[in-house]
Amino acid sequence: MSRCYLGRVSSDLDAIARHVPCADAIIVGHTHFDHALDVPAIARSTGAKVFGSRSAIKLCRAAKLPESQLQMVERDPGQEAIVTEVGPFTLRFAPSAHSRLLLGRVPYPGEVSDCEDVPVKIGDYRCGAVFRVEINVAGRTIVHVGSAELTPGGVVPRNVDLLLLCVAGWRSSEDLPGRVMRSLSPQRVLLSHWDNFFLPMDEPARVLPAMAMMPLVDRLSSLSRDVRIGTLPIRGEIGL
Repeated sequence: MSRCYLGRVSSDLDAIARHVPCADAIIVGHTHFDHALDVPAIARSTGAKVFGSRSAIKLCRAAKLPESQLQMVERDPGQEAIVTEVGPFTLRFAPSAHSRLLLGRVPYPGEVSDCEDVPVKIGDYRCGAVFRVEINVAGRTIVHVGSAELTPGGVVPRNVDLLLLCVAGWRSSEDLPGRVMRSLSPQRVLLSHWDNFFLPMDEPARVLPAMAMMPLVDRLSSLSRDVRIGTLPIRGEIGL
């Protein structure tokens, strides 16, 4: 971990080839290194289209990806969220926020700077704009909350079939479980971003310190008797 924070970071191309042999689309919820580092490499190897903020597009342009693979989905305040389609999937990119999990602050705030080369330091991967991504397919609704925060306002889907909910920093967002359950009424909650992502993907997932997963599960369960809550192993699958 210390080597990553103090040194240079880069994509493991062999791991990408093993674990991501194909992809049609890459959705970037924000541009911290643990979300965006591998995006250009995966897009290059698979031909996937990247959907993300201005910061995400800067990263991909620095990696010399063609414009045909890039779609900027960030809107100015007050504008309608962007809605687009990928095959049978309809994607809506609603503005959101990052949890203030670092002494009451968002880690590495701001935008990724214009650059000729892909950043090599963790601190250069600034947060950029944050999205809540709503996915509709085959009559089902999936909502991805990639940081433990939920921004009020705008159109919010109800009776969500599956909520992908970030665990890291949930206690820093006031009454996040209550706001999530009241706003989205999810039938299933898949907890994410709780594992130690500094470990190799071939090792079993391990919980990062201070995640407080059981109190989160207890809180969510207390708000709905019918909601199903769980996690998946790395590269696991779920059926709706």
